[in-house]
Amino acid sequence: MFENIILNEKTGLPEGWALHYSKSKQREYFVNESTKESFWDPPAETDLAKLKQYLIENPFAVQAKHILIKHEGSRRPYSHRSAAKITLSKEDALKELTKLRKQIMEIEDETERFEKFDEIAMKRSDCGSSKNKGDLGIFSKGMMQPSFENIAFQLLPGEISDTFESDSGVHIVWRVA
Repeated sequence: MFENIILNEKTGLPEGWALHYSKSKQREYFVNESTKESFWDPPAETDLAKLKQYLIENPFAVQAKHILIKHEGSRRPYSHRSAAKITLSKEDALKELTKLRKQIMEIEDETERFEKFDEIAMKRSDCGSSKNKGDLGIFSKGMMQPSFENIAFQLLPGEISDTFESDSGVHIVWRVA
């Protein structure tokens, strides 16, 4: 039926179609570049498996959870959890977070690993998201600090980052979706 359709090798979309992102709807949409019409659903000729893989590897938006440990040099060095002023050194914050990440990553069962992540985020993270198990929800590019965003968008769903630093402190991130 669609034998003469040329598909984009990366996205799986038919030639002449482009993928865009709606920040207001927080989802992708599809534009026929010749007619300028836009649609929420991909064109019928789309290779859906390629499109899905492309969106996983090149997301417009991600959902992530994180654990943040602030230190005395952090931007706004106060814990959202306790409202206390942070006096921890950057080195000690990094040591603590490295130890916590190791505890998480030593768990082989993925469900148990993510439960441990949630537990630590609620008990130890200095971010206001700690009450939501570290969940930052869905965010698109340009909404987070660049160092944080770069890490979150490099991960695949289900991956947990190494420790890294932002202006807010030291983090580990779990890309949920």
